[in-house]
Parts: sequence; structure tokens; C-alpha cells
Amino acid sequence: MSNQLKGAKFIEELELKDQRVFLRLDLNLPMHKGEISDETRLQAALPTIKYCLEKGAKLVVSSHMGRPKTDEHKKTLSLEPVAKRLGDLLNIEVILIEEPDGEAPKALLRSLKPNQLIMLENLRFHPDETKNGDGLVNSISEYIDIYINDAFGASHRAHASIVGLAKSVKPKNRAYGFLIKKETDVLNKMLTKPDKPFVAVLGGAKISDKIGVIEKLIDQVDSFIIGGAMAYTFLAADNQPTGTSLVEKDKLNFARKLVDRLKVREKNIYLPIDHVVSKSFTDTSSVKTIQIIPNDMMALDIGSKTIKLYQEVLKTSKMCFWNGPMGVFEKQNCEKGTFAIAESLASNNGFNIVGGGDSASAAHASGFADKMSHISTGGGASLEYLQGIRLPGIEALKPPMSSEPQEV
Repeated sequence: MSNQLKGAKFIEELELKDQRVFLRLDLNLPMHKGEISDETRLQAALPTIKYCLEKGAKLVVSSHMGRPKTDEHKKTLSLEPVAKRLGDLLNIEVILIEEPDGEAPKALLRSLKPNQLIMLENLRFHPDETKNGDGLVNSISEYIDIYINDAFGASHRAHASIVGLAKSVKPKNRAYGFLIKKETDVLNKMLTKPDKPFVAVLGGAKISDKIGVIEKLIDQVDSFIIGGAMAYTFLAADNQPTGTSLVEKDKLNFARKLVDRLKVREKNIYLPIDHVVSKSFTDTSSVKTIQIIPNDMMALDIGSKTIKLYQEVLKTSKMCFWNGPMGVFEKQNCEKGTFAIAESLASNNGFNIVGGGDSASAAHASGFADKMSHISTGGGASLEYLQGIRLPGIEALKPPMSSEPQEV
């Protein structure tokens, strides 16, 4: 069991039959023209939903969707398409409730049938959600008996449905679901007993976003592979030309020291040896691959020689953690590096973990997502968990400390 989960109950420890169960999920799905474009998070939530229904729970599921700020956003960020798709997947009736703090949930729960469940509309439509406000918490707590959190991707947010509502329920009636268990089991294995050789592929824009993860993994990994814009801070620290590429000047010293620390530990760090460059981030119509970046150009992807080098390293890895793209993969002529990483992981025999966020999007865009061992549903939550930062959504499931008032 995870250290962070210690003290919290697992869903299988609860009696759910005829209980009014509030299940917080992360169904913040990518949408395109009103249609779900990626249902990974919905599929990941199904085991816990099915378990609750099979055990005879009267189920209320909830989630947020995007960051609604205006009434116009409410039209495009409704959970209605998600409710419809969930009903199709489970062959049940999903009743979407507009007002989570209204009387409708109470009334419906009294006569809810086994082939029905309630879904609350996008919780962020209510102003109390992101403020962890008491109003929403008090309203929902009136019609639930049990609180279950399976929204790993939102558990680093101290929001009403994540923290306040969990604490409003008796400690013996709070639990986490199958997805949170799966996510934390995978991350714990990385931190404690990774398969060897263990390679961390880190990309994205900034070293500063990855410092905590690097510090946690430095004693576990055998090799770091660095790509994305963050690679150019490392190259600048080694006095290599980086042109107009993004460089974090205040992290040059950290980069130098990290390379030295890895050498002392006899571990490897791989950096780009050639680059796909352009004069502009916005205009990539005339990109080219070169080894030395001119002063007036910026790197937007790793080059073919770097791809080959990285593929050789990944070919023999038994475990890999990938977080961050190798370049601007959203642009067609700057996608090769990122997609090559995905292909390498799909074809090796190791246990490969994709750390959510942009990495998960890249894995899906590459067409190799179904070949990955595990794609995390929580980018920010995964990184915070790896760094040892306590996730509010998990902490809220635990019994109060002796100094806090006990619930009866």
C-alpha cells in the first residue's frame, strides 16, 4: 500500500448495498464539436462505477469539466455527452441533474432503480466548487451516506467535492476507488522497486517544472533522456549554442550540478545531438535539421540522429517513465521526435508509464497509446505524488488527527 494512502479505506472495505454513494470521478474529457474525442478517463472510471452498481449502491457520480467562466462556457462544458456515453457503455439510464444543491437528487435517490444512476452536472458551474465552499458541501452531504474518491487527476485540488465533501462524511464511510489504487501502485513501484534498467524520459518546456521529479528519481533511474525545450537549458549550461531556443538562465547552475551528480552516481543523461529548427515558433513551414543551432533560429524538435540515439537506449529498458514531449508535436513537421519515443516504448518489452497531461495526449496522437503499460489520468497529480507532495484529495479520506474534532 502507498504511504500516502495509509490510513485511508479502500472501496472494498465498505458495505455499499442500499447506501447512497457519492462517487467523485475525473471525467474531464477532451471534446470536439460537442463529441468526446478521447474517452480514456471515462474507461478508467468504469471498474469503480461497475463495482458500486454490482454491490447495490444508489449511485451519484460527479466530475468537473474544463474551467467554465461564463454562461457561454456552460453550453460547451456540460457533462451531457459524458452522461450519454456512460449510459451506452453500461446499458443503464444515467440521469443528469442540473442543480447539485437542489431537491432533485434527494427525490430521485428514494426511488432509484438498479439500472439507473445519477450524474451531477459539471461541478465547476457552482461557485463553491473551486473555493471549497461550505454551501455546496452542506447541500450534497444531506443526501449521501458514503463518499468515494476515484478522481486521481483532480486529487491535487483542494476543491469542495474533493476535500470538503469527503470530510463531511464519517471517516468510516470515506474510501478511494480502483483507479486511485492502480495509479498509486504504479507510481510507488517506480519510487521503490523499479525494474532495471529504468529510464526516465523528460521533456516539455521547463526544468523548473521537473526539478522535484528529478530529485525523487535520481537514485532510482539508470538513465535520463532529455528533450523538449528543457533540453536547451542543459545544452546552454554546457556552453553549446542554443540560438533563440527557450533557456532558463536561472537554472543553468542546477543543470550543471545535476550532470555532475549523475556522473558521480555512474548514471547517464542523454541530450539532443541534432535539432529540428525554425526561425519562428509560429511558422514552421521551412524547418530543417542541423547539429549546431544558428543564433537566429530555435529548436522545435529533436533531430534524426538524436531519435536514433534515444531509441537505442529505450530498446533495452525494462521500465520507463515518460513525462513531456520532445518537441512541438502539435505541429506536423515537429512531431517526429515525440512520436518516435512513443513508438519505441510501444515496441520494447518493458513496463512503460506515461505521466499524463501532454505526454498522454502525445501518446494518443501517435497512435501507440494502446501499447503503453499505463497512461496516467493525472498529469499534475502524478508529478506531485512522485515528489512526495501530499494530495489533498487523498488526505481528506483519512481519519482526523487526534487534535481535530471527532465525528460521531
